[in-house]
Amino acid sequence: MKLLKHDKTKKKTDEPRTNLTERIYQTIKDDIFSFRLLPGDRFSENEIAERVAASRTPVREALARLQREGFVEVSFRSGWQVRPFDFNQFEQLYDVRIILELAAVKKLCEMEPAPNLEDLKRIWLVKPEDRLEDGPSVCALDERFHEQLIEATGNREMARIHHEITERLRIIRRIDFTQRNRIEATYDEHAKILRTIMERRAEEVKSYLKTHIEASKSEVRKITLHMLYEAQQQHPD
Repeated sequence: MKLLKHDKTKKKTDEPRTNLTERIYQTIKDDIFSFRLLPGDRFSENEIAERVAASRTPVREALARLQREGFVEVSFRSGWQVRPFDFNQFEQLYDVRIILELAAVKKLCEMEPAPNLEDLKRIWLVKPEDRLEDGPSVCALDERFHEQLIEATGNREMARIHHEITERLRIIRRIDFTQRNRIEATYDEHAKILRTIMERRAEEVKSYLKTHIEASKSEVRKITLHMLYEAQQQHPD
């Protein structure tokens, strides 16, 4: 495991417990998302506690949250482990996501009055020179684009389920925005989807949306495997 060395002279923090747990949670999650902690890496609560200058209790709380979200798992004998990537599970989550979003855009095309998509239009229907180029920023906007399409239907249960799927896919979806061509494609495809919804062409927008998500899924898998290989080469066991 490739945790950063902790300064032995640093005292354990006195920050409020809730804030501390959140900070530890975000630190570990960022290590996982950035491949500083690789799928399959093992570590102990003591190692994390030393690194973040905290007691084991908030570390355990942060890890329990990450466990519930499916990022880590724990074994009685071997401690904690970053959960290995399960691409079959990711494929299943993408399939459910596609079903939800296809139902959503069909409804949006049929709604009376037409849904309010002004916020999305301001972000995605822009000139090429006005597009953002920062991967993490575009990733966050992309996530909200798809969530807002669901939310615009007014179906709260559909939005809740979709949000849970988005959370579970985030670890690999963000990788799609490490490539410049993928950022440009996202702008182009989102603009096409929005315009087709505005024109109420349900079958066409369903086709565009499915193609858009399938392309992202394929690219994410390819880029993820490449990044994992590079990370493993840089930090051999």
